[in-house]
Amino acid sequence: MKNTPIGVFDSGIGGLTILRALRRTLPHEHLIYFGDTANVPYGGKSKTAVTRLALDVARFLESRNVKLVVVACNTASAQALSALRKQLTVPVMGVIEPGADAAMRATRNRKIAVLGTQGTVESQAYVKAIYKRNKDIQVFQKACPLFVPLAEEGFENKPAAELIAREYLQPVQDSRADTVILGCTHYPILKNLIAKVMGPQVTLVDSADTLATSAQQFLQEHQLAATSGKGSVKLYASDAPDKFTRSARMLLHDPTVKATLKKLNV
Repeated sequence: MKNTPIGVFDSGIGGLTILRALRRTLPHEHLIYFGDTANVPYGGKSKTAVTRLALDVARFLESRNVKLVVVACNTASAQALSALRKQLTVPVMGVIEPGADAAMRATRNRKIAVLGTQGTVESQAYVKAIYKRNKDIQVFQKACPLFVPLAEEGFENKPAAELIAREYLQPVQDSRADTVILGCTHYPILKNLIAKVMGPQVTLVDSADTLATSAQQFLQEHQLAATSGKGSVKLYASDAPDKFTRSARMLLHDPTVKATLKKLNV
């Protein structure tokens, strides 16, 4: 089991930010990543649809003999994690809890804002996770649905992206939160832009490194961690694998990775 891969999935390229952190933290591990590009974004879909899509992708990863499934998608973590854990035979880890932990450590004025997709915001998953830790924290949420297509299209440095970011983030600034959770794995692609708008006094929480550390701890505790050899990466995309490959090479800083097309029956 130590040398079997870790499965990671997201609706598109956003989860590659988590894959990058996993590669850095777990250099000996073999990683399989599935970008469900045929169905991106998950954020505006119903819980039923998100759960169906997530289960189909996760079952594919399970068929590849993975030892752990990492749900590198906040919407799927918020809406489908329970179903995944019930129906898969391998452990499943989501991004909500590590993100909430990191925000709790970072906040100074006990005001936390969550940026997320409509699905993540409506699920209240981050609010519940934060209140479970401290009910006295003030939590403000803001759905930012256009951030996902901006990230997918590589528009993070375009003037239009800044206009949209300023529109979305004005009420977040008004909330006076000193800590902002990037509650979608696409959003770290826009991290420099969000930091520019929010200012240096605000801490941005990207759960990628926190999740990678949690995965490392889990593998060590269950004696599943690979301890030698060089890890590998295998990429799958449910649509447009060439476009996905270009994005992956840029985000992973690796010109050798290439995505394979794998269509799902959904």
